Amino acid sequence: QVQLVESGGGLVQAGGSLRLSCAASRSIFRLNDMGWYRQAPGKQRELVGTITRVESTNVADSVKGRFTISRDNAKNAVYLQMNSLKPEDTAVYYCYADFIGNDSQPDFASWGQGTQVTVSS
Repeated sequence: QVQLVESGGGLVQAGGSLRLSCAASRSIFRLNDMGWYRQAPGKQRELVGTITRVESTNVADSVKGRFTISRDNAKNAVYLQMNSLKPEDTAVYYCYADFIGNDSQPDFASWGQGTQVTVSS
């Protein structure tokens, strides 16, 4: 229903940084929480972090102190700043956004297409 477009993935050496971006297309629906998941090969998708509309954040223990999540409500965008990257951060990263429905549409979530992040040792 609402398209999310991600950008910013790539290949980086351990210790390096990357910034992921995710923007939602214009919509009549109001954005609620946004965030990021990741999925490494052979592993289940795991939550990286979330940010509420009032910019309260929560990140996984595995990335705490290294990753920062932020958003720009005017641009319907969410960002993931990743510093001190480790090989174990290698995964496909997916953004998501929760939307508040209306009288004819229940609340729903949309997902980005995924962007590959590869960290070499």
